[in-house]
Amino acid sequence: MKMRNLLILGAGTSGTMMANHLRKKLKKNDWNITIVDKDETHYYQPGFLFLPFDIYKPKQVKKSIDKFIPKGVKLIREKIDRIDKDLDLVYLQDGSKLHYDILIIATGVDIQPEEVEGLKGDEWYKSIFDFYTYEGAKQLRDKLRKWEGGKLVVHICEMPIKCPVAPLEFAFLADSYFINKGMREKVDISYVTPMDAAFTKPIAAKELGHLLKEKNIKLIPNFNIESVDSDHNKIIDYGGAEVEYDLLVTVPTNMGDPMIERSGIGDDLNYVPTDKATLQTKIKDNIFAIGDATNIPASKAGSVAHFESEILTENILRYIEGEALKSSFDGHANCFVETGHGKAILIDFNYTHEPVTGTFPLPGVGPLRLLKESHMNHMGKLAFRWIYWNMLIKGKHIPFVSAEMATAGKDIDKVETIVDKKIKETTTIH
Repeated sequence: MKMRNLLILGAGTSGTMMANHLRKKLKKNDWNITIVDKDETHYYQPGFLFLPFDIYKPKQVKKSIDKFIPKGVKLIREKIDRIDKDLDLVYLQDGSKLHYDILIIATGVDIQPEEVEGLKGDEWYKSIFDFYTYEGAKQLRDKLRKWEGGKLVVHICEMPIKCPVAPLEFAFLADSYFINKGMREKVDISYVTPMDAAFTKPIAAKELGHLLKEKNIKLIPNFNIESVDSDHNKIIDYGGAEVEYDLLVTVPTNMGDPMIERSGIGDDLNYVPTDKATLQTKIKDNIFAIGDATNIPASKAGSVAHFESEILTENILRYIEGEALKSSFDGHANCFVETGHGKAILIDFNYTHEPVTGTFPLPGVGPLRLLKESHMNHMGKLAFRWIYWNMLIKGKHIPFVSAEMATAGKDIDKVETIVDKKIKETTTIH
């Protein structure tokens, strides 16, 4: 029997998980598995949030990619040029080409500061920083260590972005950081977002909206940035509104890999059109996508990729056997929201359910409480780094946490009542 080829593009969180899952499931005599990535280092991206505040050291958020590629999977370290969906080929930038029977796109997203006029200019990494890259987070750490205060603006260029709550967490941690340094009164913190609120979900807004006021963080919503005037230290939106800064910490536009555009298979932000329930792409039946690379309406977060990987593994096995795919991914996401001073909030939600109160992961037992600020949740966030390196990207099942969102132990009825009321309020004809 002729060997078949399964090709994974990207050795980040999603691609590495899929390589580990599928090497265990597919017979080595039947399937070659190859993974392609240009980089040598695997980063624990949630840790970038902690680097600027000296909570994590650089060595804690990076390891060699090779360490996590399972035996029996070939790693090719090369840049990807394009996908030819009609010929089932992937062209690499060194001129070589790879044939596949099944393709998994796991190329993630990256920041594109060039998308906003004036953002990546002479002041980049001087008075303007990102923390969504390893280099940006490390440079920002060095800046904060010696910064003497002024107007700190935490800003989002446009949605969607990786880990949607991370900018808010940065603002909360900055408040805590400057209090601990005894200089909070010297720092004016503003949170600038293109959304109409810091929390767009009604339940999250109801439960967590007080945090910004308590921490004296000014909210500036509906700010759609047009340009950055770094000569006069201000950002300008399309309506002419301006926000001044001394230190700008921004989340630039997030976009999918440029090779998606070269392949002619993505949307305007280079995201791959993907069925939100099966994770089969809408490009061709033998092409699947996972994680940040997709255009599905789920959070671009590590927990989502983890849940997707379990469901996608099953669907690829079904596809190989000629069986109908399971439409079982429900958009499940959970994440810890750092609120500063050694506390955090845990949220759990999916396509149809808002963040809910209750217990996690065990009904009635917890030990974690949802939508409640606690030190236990902060410890859970710190503990996740160990889980990530030792279980998650190695494709190991995490006990008591299911890919589909569990409703037991959660106040679903209460949430739906509040959401229904909110919908009625916003749809009433006056």
